[in-house]
Amino acid sequence: MEKALLNIGFSNTVVAERVVGIVAPNSAPMKRLKDEAREDRRLIDATHGRRTRAIIVMDSNHIVLSAIQAETISQRYATLKE
Repeated sequence: MEKALLNIGFSNTVVAERVVGIVAPNSAPMKRLKDEAREDRRLIDATHGRRTRAIIVMDSNHIVLSAIQAETISQRYATLKE
């Protein structure tokens, strides 16, 4: 039972099949989603102190922040699914 891991930058990975969505953090709804996750202690910050460039929504209702562009993570995800 092998799980495909998705590299989200700086040697951080998530299980690819648990990813629900990969979005850019620029819109007001995404900022609100990030703030609510922080309040509920569901936020995982994998940016290593850098600017957030992607928000990854997991099926466990956790929100993962990444310093890698959402497009780059989406391409990596698509490559894993091939």
